[in-house]
Amino acid sequence: MTTVILVIHLMVAVALVAVILLQKSEGGALGMGGGGMSGFMTGRSTANLLTRTTAILAGAFFLTSITLAYLAGGASTAPPSVTDQPAPATQPGAPGTPEPAAPAPAGEPSAPPPK
Repeated sequence: MTTVILVIHLMVAVALVAVILLQKSEGGALGMGGGGMSGFMTGRSTANLLTRTTAILAGAFFLTSITLAYLAGGASTAPPSVTDQPAPATQPGAPGTPEPAAPAPAGEPSAPPPK
C-alpha cells in the first residue's frame, strides 16, 4: 500500500515540476508554453489551464504527503522505549530485592562516622 502511494506521489511531483516549468513567468525568462502555441490555444486559456492543473497537482501532492505520513506513523513496529514503560512495583521481601537497613535502637548510639 505504501509503495503504491509513494509511486503515485513521485509521479505527481514530477508532473508538478513539469507544469510549473511550462508556465510563462512574469519576466518571460523560462516560460516554455507561451510562444510556440499560437495556433493551439490562446495565451489566456493556456494560463488558465496550467493554473488549474497546477492547483490540482498541488492538492494531490499534499494528499499523498499526508497519507504517507499517516501510514508511516501507524506502521511503527519498534518496541516501546524503556522510558515509556512504567517502573515495576517492588515489594519489600520479594526475591532479588535488598532488605532495607534496620534502624538503630533508641538507647544505643549509632556507629561513628568514618574518618
